[in-house]
Amino acid sequence: MKDLLCTTDLTPASETALVHALALGDRLGARVTLLHVLAKAERDDERRGMVRETMAQQIEKAGGNDRVRILLTEGDFMEDIATESASGHGLMVVGTHGPHGLRQSLFGADILKLVRRANTPSFVVQEASQVDVGLARIVLPVASHATIGRLLDAVCELARGYASEVHVYQLMRPGEQPSDELLRNKLTMLERLDQEGIRCVEANVPQSGFSVGFSGPTIAYAKVIGAGAIAIMAHASEEYRYIADAEKERILANEAHIPVLCA
Repeated sequence: MKDLLCTTDLTPASETALVHALALGDRLGARVTLLHVLAKAERDDERRGMVRETMAQQIEKAGGNDRVRILLTEGDFMEDIATESASGHGLMVVGTHGPHGLRQSLFGADILKLVRRANTPSFVVQEASQVDVGLARIVLPVASHATIGRLLDAVCELARGYASEVHVYQLMRPGEQPSDELLRNKLTMLERLDQEGIRCVEANVPQSGFSVGFSGPTIAYAKVIGAGAIAIMAHASEEYRYIADAEKERILANEAHIPVLCA
């Protein structure tokens, strides 16, 4: 990776995102582009200067003075971020305030829409997410999507950079037979990790208690093993489309504040 894209809305959550972006950049050998999409009220010379100064303060606070490029654009925030994400960045790092947080329409409830529109994998953090400089473990839930290649590529990139152990996680529900697609993808994940020389654990975890979705058990498992990230598909699979969006939003805004890699 030569460059990481980090988005900022000038709030503490985006300050945390920048700290994570710099830590990732250090490990992966990448610089950081800090992007802010100017709102209409910020587009005159005075306000533009104030925004640039605030961004400079964020960079200084994060200790990234010589490693961060400031980028200002004007337009629709989601469209501009999606467009810039296609400009050669290896990863996008973004902070979320959660579904009920500050500026919900920006990086709150719309976070799932944003990572789905991004043209590069996304690393989503919350204001309280701690930087895991070792990133010793990554949880990779098995998914039944037709295409899992981009997420696997991103997981392998991080795991190689950090020498992480990847836990290929499957929730085993009593009396439920996994689909052929899910089992095929699980085998693909395990084979790819083995080919890349990445340490992995096949985690077949029996369901304890009642849970319709997958977010709760996945987050609980990640907490138990001390995972530094959870990796999920941004888009829903056909198999679980009716509950997938809500479950993905719960993972992105998880109360354990574990960063989430999406692709």
